[in-house]
Amino acid sequence: MTIPNMGLLTIGSPLDWPETKKVALFIREQGIKQFLSLYHKLNSRMKHTLKWGDEIEYTLVRIDPSTHAAQLYLGASELLKLMNEKKSDISDEITWQPEYAEYMIEGVPRIPFGRLLDAFNTVECNMKKRRLDLVANLPEDCIALTISAFPRLGCDDFCYPVAKPTPDSGASRSLFFPDAAITQGHPRFKTLTRNIRERRGAKVAINVPIYRDTCTPQPFIENFPNQNDPTSTSAALPNHVYLDAMGFGMGCSCLQITFQACCIDEARILYDQLATICPIVMALSAATPAIRGYLLDWDCRWGIISASVDDRTEEERGIKPLCNDQFVIPKSRFASVSFYLSPMGAKFNDIPLVYNKDYYNTLIEGGVDHTLALHVAHLFIRDPISVFSESLNCPENEETVEHFETIQSTNWQSMRFKPPPLNSSIGWRVEFRPTELQLTDFENAAFVTFILLLSRTILKFNLNLLIPLSKVDENIATALKRDAVLNEKFYFKQGHLITTDGTPVDLAKSCSKFKFNRTYSTQYDLSDSNCTICRDEQYVNASSSCNSTSSFAEVNPDDSYMLMSVNEIINGTSTFPGLLPLIRHYVQETGGHLETIDLINSYLDLIQKRASGELMTTAKWMRSRIMKHPDYKMIRVYLLK
Repeated sequence: MTIPNMGLLTIGSPLDWPETKKVALFIREQGIKQFLSLYHKLNSRMKHTLKWGDEIEYTLVRIDPSTHAAQLYLGASELLKLMNEKKSDISDEITWQPEYAEYMIEGVPRIPFGRLLDAFNTVECNMKKRRLDLVANLPEDCIALTISAFPRLGCDDFCYPVAKPTPDSGASRSLFFPDAAITQGHPRFKTLTRNIRERRGAKVAINVPIYRDTCTPQPFIENFPNQNDPTSTSAALPNHVYLDAMGFGMGCSCLQITFQACCIDEARILYDQLATICPIVMALSAATPAIRGYLLDWDCRWGIISASVDDRTEEERGIKPLCNDQFVIPKSRFASVSFYLSPMGAKFNDIPLVYNKDYYNTLIEGGVDHTLALHVAHLFIRDPISVFSESLNCPENEETVEHFETIQSTNWQSMRFKPPPLNSSIGWRVEFRPTELQLTDFENAAFVTFILLLSRTILKFNLNLLIPLSKVDENIATALKRDAVLNEKFYFKQGHLITTDGTPVDLAKSCSKFKFNRTYSTQYDLSDSNCTICRDEQYVNASSSCNSTSSFAEVNPDDSYMLMSVNEIINGTSTFPGLLPLIRHYVQETGGHLETIDLINSYLDLIQKRASGELMTTAKWMRSRIMKHPDYKMIRVYLLK
């Protein structure tokens, strides 16, 4: 199994938007045919071994030797070329890939992780090796950070070599973000930037609530450098930080986790169940308190990146009546999921789904079930925005999914449902996408461990965390807010309904001993050759999901949830067992080497303390550091050292 990057990185000659628009219908129709072919070949594929991995997007920063000022280093393309040519013992364990910005590079494990629980011993180690490999190949005055967003992104001279924005020409036409900061080594990224802007009919408009400090004007209204740009003046909202380019979103970094399911049905279950977790993890991992030098009243990048790739026209946004376009589309391409895929999710799908009825009918006639057909037909309401001329010349009978992936890879949802690639042994997968990137390898490994173990816990105990999808959307909006992890409430499943049979009493009792104590009553030392504990689950993607006929409680969706704090969701209450106690119970039942259990405990302790407020989120820590910085002027950071 390979760990995919931000999109389909085809090499070739990119089409501009007018050319892309002409072939959009062809791309979509061929994409549907390709999905049908893939589905019939692979829908019954079973994979009994769990494989999984993470993706980390590193930010390259130069520290000026004389002033100690920090700037983003525009050298990723050359660095990537160097690292691919220069082989080392470390690089054999890592795959490096280009990312959106010229100051970003993505690193993934070359070989996916596998066996539980022992694999958790290697995650942080692999992350450390990635960082060491990067630093070893960077210039001496540069460092590699795992940071969600550079606080001065978009300020004057924020990058090195210094590059100026070109608001009257180029791909983004931004007042703040120069095209030179877009990756130069692959044409996809500038093509996406230009085509999103041209399809929309205007620059993207991103407005982030500003944090009101003692010197923040009331109202806060900016004067922009280019007075000949009326679009920016009209698009910018009072009391908001205005951003105007794709680079402000895709130029942020994140942590993503992909794992293989045992079958398509299990993948659909995990897609649904983890969709409800996305806002909670977003709040726990919050790491984006500042951009363009301003402190924000948000703590997460999600709303920024969603608006940064919003290519919907005024008709599609409902500003004008439909005339030239087919659909009014409620969300950006980058948004929370809009549809549950598993049978138990059907009654919780309370968001009106926009989908292409012609493609839906084609999929149904081709043998795809109703729910999956709706999901794919929903993805295909979007136009392709990055097409290479060479892809149009493929013979129709050639085995490929390139046109399907052209649409799939530019639907950036909080969860991604991933069919197996053709001509590979990989199974059906899901990708968990909302986690904010943390500053240390330990923290990033902790979030990977938490999410992976939660997925296993859901399958092991047949948990049902589903709530109406509209409430998940509300939770996403809540998770963005400053200090949401401490100050906000989230809709979550009521404790007596968290298992598929609606009777979790025994499970709750088993978990209760873990609520405030991480010590296990039993630990299995697998180094003992006489140990007879059955350990098949450490190798097998074992759940009853593919063959299960068990029913789940018939509960009115509107009666299935209640408001809870992140601390209550993670650590539990008198009526809710808590996600961490459930995970600890799973770990106890699975067993493992004592050293591995201790390491897992240390990771879970971090999540526990973040949820309780004992440890600050990355966003809160960064905010406090910025506010104490001598260059912070109670409204903006003008220089960052």
